[in-house]
Amino acid sequence: MKELTAIRREYLQGGLRRQDLPSTPLPLFEQWLEQANHAELLDPTSMSLATVDSDGQPFQRIVLLKQFDQRGLVFFTNLGSRKSQHIADNNQVSLLFPWHALERQVHITGRATRLATTEVLKYFASRPRDSQLGAWASSQSSKLSARSVLESSFMKMKQKFADGEVPLPDFWGGYRVEADSFEFWQGGAKRLHDRFLYQRHGEEWQIDRLAP
Repeated sequence: MKELTAIRREYLQGGLRRQDLPSTPLPLFEQWLEQANHAELLDPTSMSLATVDSDGQPFQRIVLLKQFDQRGLVFFTNLGSRKSQHIADNNQVSLLFPWHALERQVHITGRATRLATTEVLKYFASRPRDSQLGAWASSQSSKLSARSVLESSFMKMKQKFADGEVPLPDFWGGYRVEADSFEFWQGGAKRLHDRFLYQRHGEEWQIDRLAP
């Protein structure tokens, strides 16, 4: 295997300048997300969600961004999952969008709050039927003795809801992360990367350049 210390490259795709930044972070986030999508990156809406358990142990996992606006960024999940248990104890979370092919990252911190059932139902109804059945079949984060147990549960749900629509499980929902900060990272040559931090102060955002 190649020595890990020898794996390196220069970041040469572009820079980020203070005079080009909008006064609030959402327009720049939307622009970068659109560019990631236009570049046909694999899963451009995937983001790492970090939570902390009651012992202070951090956990990360990939979830998919499904909506965003001035109110925050939205993802959906099983409400009995490990991430949901963590959020119930401590709703301070962080999100990371790793758009490696564009030499970009966006790091977001904020507070996660449960979505109203009406919002969850609207999204759940738009999911493919097999995804709806999968939500019923999986007790997320619980231990399984074998994959066959999960597959058997899926088939039982498929038979149970063979006629008509698949209802919204009462253990399935979503969260909105109201952002306190956005950090935009753009790779630069000679490891002189561009980093800009937006921090919320009431209705205003303070912008600072950070050393790489």
